[in-house]
Amino acid sequence: MEYETLASEILVSVGGRNNVKSLVHCATRLRFKLRDNRRADAAVLKKNPGVIMVVESGGQFQVVVGNHVAEVYHAINQVAGFDDSAVGAEGADDKKENLFSRFIEVVSSIFTPLLGVMAATGVLKGFLALSQACGWLLESSGVFKILFAASDSLFYFFPIMLGYTAGKKFGGNPFITMAIGGALTHPLMITAFEAAQQPDAVREYFLGIPLTFINYSSSVIPIILAAWVSCRLELLFSRVIHKTVRNFISPLLCLVITVPMTFLLIGPAATWLSHLLADGYQSIYSFNSIVAGAFMGAVWQVCVIFGLHWGLVPLMLNNLSMLGHDTMVPLLLPAVMGQVGATLGVMLRTRDAKLRALSGSALGAGIFGITEPAVYGVTLPHKRPFVFGCIGGALGGAVIGYYHTATYSFGLVSIFTFAQIIPASGFDATVWGEISGTLLSFCFAALASYLFGVKPTEEASVIAAPLNGTQPILSPIAGEVLPLEQVKDTTFASGLLGKGVAIVPRQGRVVAPVAGSVVSLFKTKHAIGIESNGGAEILIHVGIDTVKLNGLHFTAHVQEGDQVTPGDLLIEFDLAAIRAAGFDTTTPIIIGNSDDYIDVLINGLSPVQEQAPLLTLLLR
Repeated sequence: MEYETLASEILVSVGGRNNVKSLVHCATRLRFKLRDNRRADAAVLKKNPGVIMVVESGGQFQVVVGNHVAEVYHAINQVAGFDDSAVGAEGADDKKENLFSRFIEVVSSIFTPLLGVMAATGVLKGFLALSQACGWLLESSGVFKILFAASDSLFYFFPIMLGYTAGKKFGGNPFITMAIGGALTHPLMITAFEAAQQPDAVREYFLGIPLTFINYSSSVIPIILAAWVSCRLELLFSRVIHKTVRNFISPLLCLVITVPMTFLLIGPAATWLSHLLADGYQSIYSFNSIVAGAFMGAVWQVCVIFGLHWGLVPLMLNNLSMLGHDTMVPLLLPAVMGQVGATLGVMLRTRDAKLRALSGSALGAGIFGITEPAVYGVTLPHKRPFVFGCIGGALGGAVIGYYHTATYSFGLVSIFTFAQIIPASGFDATVWGEISGTLLSFCFAALASYLFGVKPTEEASVIAAPLNGTQPILSPIAGEVLPLEQVKDTTFASGLLGKGVAIVPRQGRVVAPVAGSVVSLFKTKHAIGIESNGGAEILIHVGIDTVKLNGLHFTAHVQEGDQVTPGDLLIEFDLAAIRAAGFDTTTPIIIGNSDDYIDVLINGLSPVQEQAPLLTLLLR
């Protein structure tokens, strides 16, 4: 598996599989809920070349890995042996958390699995609106009807989808809570709602209690509350009902109790709360939409850094359900494009090849709404570009607030948002207001970051390096040399972690290949990171998948922060025992910052001795 090594290293650094209470992922982050955060080693994770940033917020231990988060998530599940019952559900031993942290954690767990398809359907609906406004499609055409059904189905049956994810989150049977969501959107209930709107409608009752029919399609809060009640009942029934009949009696009782309770009590109360939230937001927005726009444009990326933005997702969806439109998402697009503009300014200004390459990849991701690579990798480390991006977001948000732009479908805040702001009447001032505000944010952040975002010392750092020089790397191990692409691990063989070489060891010891310092030493002692005095970042990874040995057969002779000279003993390992345990002992030696060099050259593929020349780095 391509990401198995990274997954294993992340799992070890969060305290092992037994420390993981739940795990979900969003667009770029692995969101762990740990039993004991003190067992996690954030410092080691931050040094891992496959990890962008580590954030502890909202009761979650968040590991930012980038756009390939889904692949890493599945790799962790494979390595740890997790299944659906092991991750994603509430643990019985939850520690007390503050209410806000608990709310953020619950919301992110429920909505994260649906994020991708929510974005896709929102974009599709936006393009359909664009096609109508431009006269490309008629609403009566077969093409429009089929594509509209594809774009609208998720939100029309939203209670069913949320029933599944909420059921998993609350630790119950998700298919029971899906059935409750299905009852809320059942055609019989929709028909009853439509009939109740007629002037001569006859009042209906349930066991003598009057019923209030509400259209729950696209609703959010009622099904989440109903799922919580059902899961609590299921937990109670599992304790008192004999296991021989529990499998059908418990679901029967959950449905018979929760569905009527939802229509009689939970649904009307939740709908009242939904209207209250929507009206409250509208009151704040209407009081001064310009100030509201400037505030949201300035602070949105700060919320994203700490994972707090999830607290606003239900409000956005609630606005769409209750009001038919949402004015919050348009205010956030300048915040996103402000960071994209700041990243472009840094990319155009810097002479650091590594930073330029990182900025280029982050730029593409940011345009499509994924700003974590830009923020964590480019703008936030350099401070001023991040501030310029936030200022640009405030300026653009104020303009958009003035024009009262709204979206008519939900999706990730990205370049596709432009298609989602087109009203049924076609292009109007609100659309041009969104375009103007976003361009203002992007251009201001890009220009300010180009002129003032990169410090002169950072600009000159590459110029100060000796031109056309070389840096030798000595062999840390004696053995047979292999090209990196022959390593039986895709992560190393693909060069994802950097250029280098591999050695099949003849003896069980690793020595320092350069003069420098130990910057990382894995708890399992199977891998070590050295930074040379010349700036080379060297990773020595003894064996493939040897993280699974959990330190068995390995002995470390140094610790993080130690200064080393060439030939100093770093690690000893029992070569025979590791091979007997079924592990490949091929050892990759990787230059983690390969992009800082013109090239990384291998000094031949013949057998090599300790301290013989192994690699040559060509300096820029």
